[in-house]
Amino acid sequence: MAIDTPSPPRVGDTTIPDALTATTFLATTDGGIARASFEDREWGVSHELVTKDVRCLAVDPTTPAILYAGTQGDGVYQSVDGGETWEFLGLDGVVVKSLAVSPHDPAVIYAGAKPAAIYVSRDGGLTWTKPPGFAKIPGRRLWFSPAEPPFVTAYVQAIALSPTDPTLVLAGIEFGAVVRSTDGGETWTGHQQGAIRDCHSLAFHATDGTRMYEGGAGLRGRAGATSTDGGETWIAPTNGLDRSYGWAVTADPEDPTTWYLSASTGPFAAHGEENARAYIYRWQENGPWERLAGGLPQPSFAMPYALCTLPGEPGLVVAGMSDGSVWYSATSGDAWERLPFSLGSIHRSLVLAR
Repeated sequence: MAIDTPSPPRVGDTTIPDALTATTFLATTDGGIARASFEDREWGVSHELVTKDVRCLAVDPTTPAILYAGTQGDGVYQSVDGGETWEFLGLDGVVVKSLAVSPHDPAVIYAGAKPAAIYVSRDGGLTWTKPPGFAKIPGRRLWFSPAEPPFVTAYVQAIALSPTDPTLVLAGIEFGAVVRSTDGGETWTGHQQGAIRDCHSLAFHATDGTRMYEGGAGLRGRAGATSTDGGETWIAPTNGLDRSYGWAVTADPEDPTTWYLSASTGPFAAHGEENARAYIYRWQENGPWERLAGGLPQPSFAMPYALCTLPGEPGLVVAGMSDGSVWYSATSGDAWERLPFSLGSIHRSLVLAR
């Protein structure tokens, strides 16, 4: 007796990798959270927390069904079912701009706030502390935000946690600095040499605790920076890069010398409604930067606000665009396909839960 085996989902003539059909996509939008998943042989999109102004998302790396959302003044929310339902967790009244969950202990959560501050929970978000050392960072009186009023108020745009050292934390300030803590956030350095002061994103390599990546807006075309010593010193290569306003970064999960950057010509293009004039770039080994095409719009009218990879999936990279479209490449960026759903919009943040 013949068995009718369902055909794998396809986009055009390309089979979507199993890793993506097994993944839930969650994005901050202009009204809550959009959630896409593949069930019963089709993609479905739902919208959650629509009454909240959600600014950032984070996934528990040990239990991806547990997620966190930071909001504009309503604190932190948690989901324990892959983003289908959400409950208030804490930090009521705090503007939360960034979140990170420790890969060593999922009870340890970091929240970056506006005005610039770090909050830490060591019991899964039940209680939070505000280590006073962050307020003593050298040079912080010079920080300010060019992005949103009041423009004198900077905020913690990005937090990165080492995959190998549970005490190593880096934070990126918009606008001001990339700062470093080696004691779990209790005390902090000033700006790290060579990093981009207008920081938009920070990431450690998935397994290599010496390798870090930054997207930001710098002088002389410095849109992306990298570190090979755990964030102590940085270089910002420009060879082959023709955009100066960097945003998202990610790296291949197995090859730390291959990393990706999205960049535009400036903030008005990147965050405007008409034409981001943006590209996605790839750096391999000693460079130079390569502008990626292979099916991507050239240049993109929508800003690539998010770049993501998945553990154990070398060569697979995902891009989330401001218009709500999600693209992927299974060839390290050489060829791209668009996934057959729209999240409506992606307003700065996209995470993958698998």
